[in-house]
Amino acid sequence: MRASRLLSLLLLLQSRGRMTAQELADELEVSVRTVYRDVEALGAAGVPVYADRGPAGGYRLVDGYRTRLTGLTTEEAESLFLAGLPGPAAELGLGTVVAAARLKLQAALPPELRSRAGRVRERFHLDIPGWFRHADETPNLTAVADAVWHQRRLDIRYRRWGGQAVEVRRTVDPLGLVLKAGVWYLVARSDGDLRTYRVARVLELATTDDHFERPADFDLTAFWEAWSDRFEQRMYGVRVTVRLSPEGVRRAGYLLGLVAARALRDSDAEPDADGWTTVELPTESLDHAEPDLLRLGPHAEVVGPPELRERMAAAVAAMAAVYPP
Repeated sequence: MRASRLLSLLLLLQSRGRMTAQELADELEVSVRTVYRDVEALGAAGVPVYADRGPAGGYRLVDGYRTRLTGLTTEEAESLFLAGLPGPAAELGLGTVVAAARLKLQAALPPELRSRAGRVRERFHLDIPGWFRHADETPNLTAVADAVWHQRRLDIRYRRWGGQAVEVRRTVDPLGLVLKAGVWYLVARSDGDLRTYRVARVLELATTDDHFERPADFDLTAFWEAWSDRFEQRMYGVRVTVRLSPEGVRRAGYLLGLVAARALRDSDAEPDADGWTTVELPTESLDHAEPDLLRLGPHAEVVGPPELRERMAAAVAAMAAVYPP
């Protein structure tokens, strides 16, 4: 365990340069005291690591030092090949680069690891888009990725969707790309604000000669997680209260969509004396909730809001008129 941690510490210093003891402790999930002991152990083993004093100090390796450790565990070698996503890489214009890197890595592996890594390609395939949908057409993705990489400002014409399609023009600083369920999103700064754009809706773009500075504190992963949470809450901002029979609970798990199913699963509501469970479910709007809940038939009763209960009653009465006894 300690040997693995020492190697991780060495590779962190090699890849990132100077790091403080606290930064190393955070990365390795250990105490600062443990970092001190590990650095001493590396020095005793002949690794040229030294400390810079002062507020801007930290640990670093002697300039030019590179470890020649090439050992990969079986699981690490397999995971590297599993992590190669040829589809998204090709969309970004990196398909041949990824293929070349994989070939070089495979050639560098010892025969037993090379064989296992090859079996990963034969036995695992990652298909990014969801069922019954195709990935977006993104003819501008390569140009957007190039601008992200080289920190070049973009002028874009974008089809915004807010109930109806509206075309707008924006000048943006492209900060990162995110692939979500087969859909590419651009995270960019525009007019001082961070915004998200669906790349497939970029109708045209022009790369300017202007370079921009990335915000020093910008974290793409953290931004995306926070933005996704806000987006989901905004999209499913309406709450409806429903009583479900045991069969209704079972059916709701696969008929009401992932968001409602997750809310039902996370609910701590207990069945009443009749075995029915009252839960609050998120939905996009009452227009969405009505047809969704009608799919549950007699196994769901809308408790509120009153408007939805009235709409459900009217829909059921109209259906009964179509099927007279």
